[in-house]
Amino acid sequence: MQGWRLAQGASFLYGLLPMGIVDGRGRCINYARISVTDRCNYRCVYCMPEEGVKSRAHADIMRYEDILWLSRILVSLGIRHIRFTGGEPLVRRGMADFLVSFREEFPGLDISMTTNASLLPSFAGTIERARLSGMNISLDTLDSDKFAHMTRLGDISDVMSGIASAAERGIPNIKTNTVVMRGFNEHDLPDIVKFSWSHGLIPRMIEFMPMRGNLWGRETFVPSAEIFDLLKPMGDWELEGNAEKKTACGPAKYYRNAHNGLKVGVIEAISNHFCSECNRLRITAAGNMRACLFNNAETPLLPAIRDMDEAAAREAILTGIALKPRKWNDAADGVSHMSDIGG
Repeated sequence: MQGWRLAQGASFLYGLLPMGIVDGRGRCINYARISVTDRCNYRCVYCMPEEGVKSRAHADIMRYEDILWLSRILVSLGIRHIRFTGGEPLVRRGMADFLVSFREEFPGLDISMTTNASLLPSFAGTIERARLSGMNISLDTLDSDKFAHMTRLGDISDVMSGIASAAERGIPNIKTNTVVMRGFNEHDLPDIVKFSWSHGLIPRMIEFMPMRGNLWGRETFVPSAEIFDLLKPMGDWELEGNAEKKTACGPAKYYRNAHNGLKVGVIEAISNHFCSECNRLRITAAGNMRACLFNNAETPLLPAIRDMDEAAAREAILTGIALKPRKWNDAADGVSHMSDIGG
């Protein structure tokens, strides 16, 4: 243990332990999601408005060298898993090459990426060299018309090609993420599960979360209990024995199908939130840190990063953790578009 101290300006004690930062509520913070861009080639209805969002100037977002420098600080504080998000990370020029250099810098770190997969055919070969620990691919439907409606700009065939490219390159631990919305895709879930299994992927169902400007409402929200009702024709489901333990693996609970032993993940962000075990920080492309997805309070890190002031960066990160609320709906208030935050 490196000791306990009171963060300047904060009213909680945090500890620096080998496995991460323990906050004042006993949560071990060891996972960071870093957005590399606020831009995307899609306009998904749960992520951003149809007209998109105003993109920041390149000078106002973190450079790759900024991300690398910040990551060294995060790892020194006990972060053990870094996931790169967007927008769509692969729309940023040089992202695939950056992943390779990032792996060279951090050979033992869990490194993953979330993508819509549409650009993967062009970059899968380079990404293979980055030896990612895993990849999440957004897949809300297999129906081409529904997909075009959901993404507003997307073609499902591009995603299928991307999935095939990733699988062919042997990228491990690929998961499909499906945001479940009543009246749109709830009846597509069995087909998505079967498709994912057939390609060696792990399907995950995500409860629709309220964000600024999206279509969330009680009429569109499908709770996890109903998700399993929709999957019941596929057989009985058994909760994995370690799924309720606090781990660095993320918020999903995994259930195995009693018939074939294959599994499905469910993220109960609303009906059975995991706030008491939340282990993550989010860092926007503009270099602002959020300790909670639903908390608009941000801690600016970019000034310390650009000054390469390690002490200031560490203090800002640790002080920002003091803003992590007890639970998500203590903080939800006009939460930003998902594309602003990086998911």
